Amino acid sequence: MHPTPGTESVADVIDRLVQATNAHDLDAVVNCFADDYVNETPAHPLRSFRGREQVRRNWERIFAAVPDVQAEIIASVVDQDTAWTEWEHRGTRQDGTAHLMRGVMIFTASEGLLTRVRFYLEEVEQTTGDIDAAVERTVGAGSVAHSEGQS
Repeated sequence: MHPTPGTESVADVIDRLVQATNAHDLDAVVNCFADDYVNETPAHPLRSFRGREQVRRNWERIFAAVPDVQAEIIASVVDQDTAWTEWEHRGTRQDGTAHLMRGVMIFTASEGLLTRVRFYLEEVEQTTGDIDAAVERTVGAGSVAHSEGQS
């Protein structure tokens, strides 16, 4: 038995989104989102946007560039109309390179549509070094040597 349209929980809508993504059904993907949907990307604020037409443009490009893209939810927690979801997107790009993204999306839904997300999905990279290199990039050169002398 399927929920009556507009009465789906946030978990139901996210499940519908995963199914539509994996079926590569652009209209079904777009139909998971409210017209005034808000996508906030806190780590990259210039990537934030409003509206489901941008969702359509994004997914048209994704389906064209990664024709075998598949989405999987690794873990999730639901609290009323909000769901914290950990995702993996994988596939092969048109140029033959691997496409792999992982991260968290925190969705809010209302009346069977996704209305908002805080988007933390990132491309997986394996070339920029270990944790020491990451800390060095984040806080700057010389930070480790400076802090070691300050016990």
